[in-house]
Amino acid sequence: MKFSEFNFTPELMDGLAAMGFETPSPVQELAIPQIIDNKDLICCAQTGTGKTAAYLLPIMDKIQKNKIDGFSTLILVPTRELAMQIDQQMEGFGYFVSITSLSVYGGGDSSVWDQQKKGLMEGADIVIATPGRMISHLSLGYVNTSKLKHLILDEADRMLDMGFFDDLMQIIGHLPKERQNLMFSATMPSKIRELAGTMMNNPESINIAISKPAEGVLQAAYMLYPEQKIPLINHLLRDKDIKSIIIFSATKLNVKAITKDLIRHKFKAAGIQSDLEQKEREDVLRDFKNRKYQILVATDIIARGIDIDSIDLVINFDVPHDAEDYVHRVGRTARAETEGVAITLITPKDQNDFKKIEDLIESSVYKIPVPEELGEAPEYNPKSYSGGGKKKFFKKKNFKKK
Repeated sequence: MKFSEFNFTPELMDGLAAMGFETPSPVQELAIPQIIDNKDLICCAQTGTGKTAAYLLPIMDKIQKNKIDGFSTLILVPTRELAMQIDQQMEGFGYFVSITSLSVYGGGDSSVWDQQKKGLMEGADIVIATPGRMISHLSLGYVNTSKLKHLILDEADRMLDMGFFDDLMQIIGHLPKERQNLMFSATMPSKIRELAGTMMNNPESINIAISKPAEGVLQAAYMLYPEQKIPLINHLLRDKDIKSIIIFSATKLNVKAITKDLIRHKFKAAGIQSDLEQKEREDVLRDFKNRKYQILVATDIIARGIDIDSIDLVINFDVPHDAEDYVHRVGRTARAETEGVAITLITPKDQNDFKKIEDLIESSVYKIPVPEELGEAPEYNPKSYSGGGKKKFFKKKNFKKK
């Protein structure tokens, strides 16, 4: 199938051609016709499947064809990083069309608030917003939602995980009852069904490759002690021609420690975590996209909120406690049918969590032996760990500092 079969406006097709888009992904092929037909839709699709374009393109086509003027579309997202990513993608698709967009999120000084207020009052066509910031603007009474025709919830599961259910319901209370509702989520827990029941009208349902890493991801893991993690990373990256790497860690303290060590070993690395100001985070992401940095070390704040092509390697410094998050982390590589590598570092206390991941993806991830120079390492044996071998597994064994 080709994008030309959707009968998009010539201007939008020019934008797609300029970006080299010819063949829709499976989620785009299934979702776009439903959205064009004004159906409410629940779409479950993992990261990297092209879901953003799956809703942006038909919505932009509707705005262009129907000459809809003013604030017609609200896209709600869990993080500012995702809001910026969607806004940037829309700019790329909409280069040839006269459709305006506005990203609305917290942080920044008063000038950022004033810019958002102005955009909302003037009626940008598409607003991409985080729930808390959108409520702040709505509560002041100057946002006219009377013409709104489309409500889109992107990464709905993550928004509910972050406690935004009441915020979402408050925002929905400000919107016209007659509208099209689209919900995109990587997982489909009961909370999502509950939310859909309160806001949707006989929604269609699409499920694409739920909870499975992309086929192009080569997955591997190391079983090791905590003290061996950073030395192993340096061993893995030493003298390797890897152009773009993301290292995910559970804590900002580890992000700082990993970044510091990589810089000490002459790698071009930068860290991004919650202590950074918004502008600093934006600068780091931009510089990483532009290849100023070879390595980005990050907390899970950007696990689902970054869209960067050609990530060669993803390293899970910590095993995600939520098995679903593993899929999103490794989904940063092998995007758009490319290939990539994802490596996870497993300590003794992580074994049960990693076993849950293997159960979820219905596959056993290959365990690579730790290099001898790093000392003896524990074995991967989650049954023994859960059965009372904790003390044995935590005992240090001839760990050699470099």
